[in-house]
Amino acid sequence: MSDGGREREVVVVGGGIAGLRSAVEAAEAGARVTLVEESPFLGGLLLQEGRTAPEGFPGICLASALINRALYHPRIRVLTNSSISRASVKEGRVKVSLTRRPARVSDQCDACGECLLVCPIKPYDRFNEGLMLRTAIDFAGPRGFGAKYNIEKETPACQERCPVHIDIRKYVGLIAGGEYEAAIKVVREKNPLPAVCGRVCPHPCETVCNRGRQDEPVAIDALKRFVSDYELAQRQAGRFVPPKPKRDKKTKVAVVGAGPAGLTVAHDLALEGYRVTIFEAERVPGGMLHLCIPEYRLPRDILMSDISYITDLGVEIKLETPLSHEFTVDDISKQGFKAIFLGVGAYDGYKLGVEGEDEYEGFLDCIQFLKRVNLGDKTRPGNKVIVIGGGNSAIDSARTAWRLGCEEVTILYRRSRKEMPANSWEVDAAIEEGVRVHYLAAPTKILGKQGKVTGMLCTRMELGKLDASGRRRPVPIAGSEFEVEADLVLPAISQQPDVSFLPENHGFTLSRWNSFEVNTKTMATNREGIYAGGDDVTGPATVIQAIEAGHIAARSIMEYLK
Repeated sequence: MSDGGREREVVVVGGGIAGLRSAVEAAEAGARVTLVEESPFLGGLLLQEGRTAPEGFPGICLASALINRALYHPRIRVLTNSSISRASVKEGRVKVSLTRRPARVSDQCDACGECLLVCPIKPYDRFNEGLMLRTAIDFAGPRGFGAKYNIEKETPACQERCPVHIDIRKYVGLIAGGEYEAAIKVVREKNPLPAVCGRVCPHPCETVCNRGRQDEPVAIDALKRFVSDYELAQRQAGRFVPPKPKRDKKTKVAVVGAGPAGLTVAHDLALEGYRVTIFEAERVPGGMLHLCIPEYRLPRDILMSDISYITDLGVEIKLETPLSHEFTVDDISKQGFKAIFLGVGAYDGYKLGVEGEDEYEGFLDCIQFLKRVNLGDKTRPGNKVIVIGGGNSAIDSARTAWRLGCEEVTILYRRSRKEMPANSWEVDAAIEEGVRVHYLAAPTKILGKQGKVTGMLCTRMELGKLDASGRRRPVPIAGSEFEVEADLVLPAISQQPDVSFLPENHGFTLSRWNSFEVNTKTMATNREGIYAGGDDVTGPATVIQAIEAGHIAARSIMEYLK
């Protein structure tokens, strides 16, 4: 088969049944075929199903025949352990760049199997959906299906659990060897806000640390904080050389929101030479990091040091420039920006849905309370404060109110301590400081007099069956009502994005929670060239999850612009 005098070449991505059939049919039609499969073996999901299928399952026979035809066909080149890293189109032809991972086993291997018996490394077996362990060296798929011995490099459990997959083992080892500059470089490969995360990250990596099976997990987050503080000291002493963008591009990209997701997008694009401008609605950068996390948890000089690292790459931040009906994403596009990222956060608190919440002065959403304090209002908000909720925002609000001089601060949570989603160490700290916690209690009515809050009527709860969240559903106990005195009530029961800035004909697809609906693999919205990520997509989440979304969006924007 020819294409303008040239032999036609076909790339088939995926070594499952569909990919194998396509490759064989194209080769039989005269094309030169390259079959690319990410895993070490061919056959795809059918082989996994075959492990549990009854003897004589016809699908296995089909897979075996197709695999053998692909492996031994003279016009098919099979590349396992491979993936496409880049594809481009020029003059009607597709150019594909591939990344191959070595099998690390010599061709002289005679498949004796002795290595399996002595291999000490036991990673999770992805072929069996991680339900069991395998040895690092193993058959690349079942015997007889193009299987070869293959060494799969072990990925530590902590790195797998980290949303951005920082090479934790590497930077911890470098710190142990006193190579602090090299360690912070490893962290910054995946995390542009290491000093921030060293203080506020819930460090899910530590929950799966193998050392925890012996005594305690490695202090992964504290070590990240240590090397980020070391870097800050080097910068202050003038001994730090900031990175430079790889190249200078004239393409302009706009980021809306200077929170962790937006800062990550700006960081990644700036390193690649794009000209990035961040439009921030508030008078300070940082988004939730500045507006909602208390200063005792995240000192503002630490936050600004991470942000200055990003602005030193050439990123411009325009403060007090919110999107509105008068300044829309379309207006941004008209300024020459070729792509836009929306990271506007989730600041709109949910209502409690109880009687009296809209009637009395002294009822304030926790996010608005924290914003007011973090923007400089340090006045005591009341004498007796009730915080409703069990997440980190509730704990932050309670501890902040206590620091402002409130006489009594009480947290009301409808489940038990076990189900509380807040960081356990933050809850312990709040209780140590004097904050009281009523577990298994829920509000039923806001009490007031002469237009002001005087307290709250509550009811005790008991835990029933599991609900959709996987936790036991709280059920009211009849006749268990009690009152709690208060002159300020702070609900902290989650937030949703505030999209009131969007004009009537904005054209975005929104969920019923007012979040932007995106392709989760690219963070692309339904509007071309516009991406979104962070809390305005997921709802309230962690800083490291927002950073993960920023990385995905940045990669997608770069591919889009190419």
